[in-house]
Amino acid sequence: MAHPFVNIASEAARKAGGLMRKYRDRLDSIPVERKARHDYVSDVDRACEQVIREHILRLHRDHAILGEEGGQVGDSDHLWIIDPLDGTSNYLRGIPHYAVSIALKIKGRIEHGVVYDPMRDEMFTASRGEGAFLNDQRIRVSGRKDLSGAVLATAFPFRTRRLMPAYQGMFDALFDKIEDIRRAGTASLDLAYVACGRIDGYWELNLGPWDIAAGALLVQEAGGVVMDVAGGERWLDSGHIIAAPFKLVTPIRHAIEPHLTDGIRAKLGRST
Repeated sequence: MAHPFVNIASEAARKAGGLMRKYRDRLDSIPVERKARHDYVSDVDRACEQVIREHILRLHRDHAILGEEGGQVGDSDHLWIIDPLDGTSNYLRGIPHYAVSIALKIKGRIEHGVVYDPMRDEMFTASRGEGAFLNDQRIRVSGRKDLSGAVLATAFPFRTRRLMPAYQGMFDALFDKIEDIRRAGTASLDLAYVACGRIDGYWELNLGPWDIAAGALLVQEAGGVVMDVAGGERWLDSGHIIAAPFKLVTPIRHAIEPHLTDGIRAKLGRST
């Protein structure tokens, strides 16, 4: 039986997914605002975040919420971390690959997470120490033992293009060792796919906590390892993340590490 907090997150995610489906046939009429260069928010993002916030606060008024669009509201040991529409660019172009990501951090540690794909009606859930599930069926990371034959997921650092030279070095180093790479545009689903073994591993730079909090817990509870790109624990704060099965995570890191810049290391609290 799922934890009550997972049930709350799942119900909220389904409500947001319903809004996405409702408006997907009128994409040309959805107002879109530029947040920053190469970064946009739509009225659907905002509406989804609002319905999630309202659902959570109706049940737990004393909890705090950190949303990608609305920032943090409240101060509590219970902090909900929300990406109401992960994959906005896909959504606005009619590409059916996007998700809702909701995690709950309690006293500084992520304890529960949900990633919901409304187009496939796939609900990925996890609670710390209780395993990871897809539509109530337990999932596990890939059993692959080496990079040869592995398929990894990633994404270009399109919001922070100054990282592109470093990223390109990482890409080239890994691409030479693996079978192929996927770039689908939705970080939470990339992590969910690692958790259920569809993808063998994942790395990305400069993500927000709402992009990865729930998905990272899925990977951990499915038997995988999550670390920052220097092998440390600052993946949530830095947004520089690797997620993979135990046998693959170190080879991925070893391929990436020579391409870390001083700026990346500084964000991880590592000296050069």
